[in-house]
Amino acid sequence: MLILLGVIIVILSGIGFNYLQQVKEYQNTVENITFSNIDITKIPDGQYIGECDVQFIYAKVKVTVSGGRIQDITLLEHRNERGAEAETITDKIVEEQKVDVDAVAGATNSSKVIKKAVENALLQ
Repeated sequence: MLILLGVIIVILSGIGFNYLQQVKEYQNTVENITFSNIDITKIPDGQYIGECDVQFIYAKVKVTVSGGRIQDITLLEHRNERGAEAETITDKIVEEQKVDVDAVAGATNSSKVIKKAVENALLQ
């Protein structure tokens, strides 16, 4: 019985350590997301798909560009931890016509991931 308990403790410790490593890697990845200064006026009219995946958060978007302006951003998929509020950031991007807008309070990481997905779409 003690051997079984010991094995269970070792297994759970390993799982916990692995999870903590994943969280650390995720936080480092999100922290290091940077954005380019994109001249939207030079992007040809069309629809562009972009995505960004940082383990715990994933976003996939469709960006519609017409007449040198971002006309629409559709969030095709958003897997998040607690960042559903960040989904409004697409409206800010369209309004300000730039990717690097202020993050949504309380959803900073999801905001960054969605913005990066938009940038990835526009840089195709």
